[in-house]
Amino acid sequence: MTKPAAALVVAAGRGTRLADPDDALPKQYRRLAGRSVLTHTLNALGNHPRINRVAVVIHRDDRNLYDEAVASLDETSAAKLVSPVTGGQTRQQSVHAGLRALEATGCDHVLIHDAARPFVSSAVLDRLFQALDAGADGVLAAVPVVDTLKKADADGRSIETVDRTGLWAAQTPQAFALGRILAAHENAAGEGRHDFTDDTGLAEWSGMSIVLSEGDPANFKITTAADLSRAQTEAESRTMAKPDETRRPLAELTDMRTGIGYDVHAFDDGDHVVLGGVPIPHSRSLKGHSDADVVLHAITDATLGAIGDGDIGQHFPPSDPLWKGASSDKFQLDALRRVAALGGRLAHVDVTIVCEEPKIGPHRQSLRESIGRICDLPVSRVSVKATTSEKLGFTGRKEGIAALASVTVRLPFGKEE
Repeated sequence: MTKPAAALVVAAGRGTRLADPDDALPKQYRRLAGRSVLTHTLNALGNHPRINRVAVVIHRDDRNLYDEAVASLDETSAAKLVSPVTGGQTRQQSVHAGLRALEATGCDHVLIHDAARPFVSSAVLDRLFQALDAGADGVLAAVPVVDTLKKADADGRSIETVDRTGLWAAQTPQAFALGRILAAHENAAGEGRHDFTDDTGLAEWSGMSIVLSEGDPANFKITTAADLSRAQTEAESRTMAKPDETRRPLAELTDMRTGIGYDVHAFDDGDHVVLGGVPIPHSRSLKGHSDADVVLHAITDATLGAIGDGDIGQHFPPSDPLWKGASSDKFQLDALRRVAALGGRLAHVDVTIVCEEPKIGPHRQSLRESIGRICDLPVSRVSVKATTSEKLGFTGRKEGIAALASVTVRLPFGKEE
């Protein structure tokens, strides 16, 4: 049986290294593509099907900022929130307070995450849970150090090259059995130890064994102004949310094109499927080189078809390891970029999902909202329908899911037309 898990987001810091005389907001409340950093982080965690509860540790002066951030959360993420917790003087004290608040939720596992890492992927979370399910005391998301390391003296002169073999850069989330990491924090507080800046460091001090899990370079922490600029670019590329003052009204785009897309994926071992960018709990997952989002794959092919620009396999071949485990919104965002390069816009998306299970009805609105965000469309221009195949064929035998998509693209007529 899958054990329930919680996420604890540490958002009580002041972000002094990102000080800006023109913007005094702590970094977790700065805006990225129309939403706060914290909003992006909470959606990344709250939309994962293994996470049942989400708690946020905030500064005592930030309640209004927190309320504003969570007001724009996705419906799925908002439903998992528990009341915010007031943080302490140090990160360690803030985490301790958050763990105490989560103790009453009945969750077995906890993922402790920095609010300023808004781009944690489902794949990173999946790997953390796999390690916990295998019996690890604690799991640290990390990436191998690839840059040459130098040790310098007090004057900044290089005096030694450090062997990077076996060195990893720690990220968050850091995942634990909730009861064990809470007990470790209680022991540290009882012995007057308040100097731990990392939860795996505290866990190791208490005798817990920590294993490494593959992180993601995109899961970077916003610390400096350069990081914030990078995050803004990343958020805009993911959401297509940057206002484009040169974008022409649909009424001026009189060349209307229609594209049709179709995709199928077989079931595989797992505990959720991703449809339209929404993780949906299920007894199985979908098999694919990327995240196997059959809905977004069909929409991407339809979008490419409408402009006569090949198909998803041509632009993102499954033989390319770059796309292994990739989030499929990247494929549709690239298709939209191609439409925009022609001076056009996507005007409507209509999707039909064919499967016996899981039931799509309870998730229909979440799918429409997610597809709308990815495609930069209001929900009124997104249709999601579902049907069965009356127990006929591979979908009827519950071997997989199929999706059909039809999109309308509007372009300007060329001079020759």
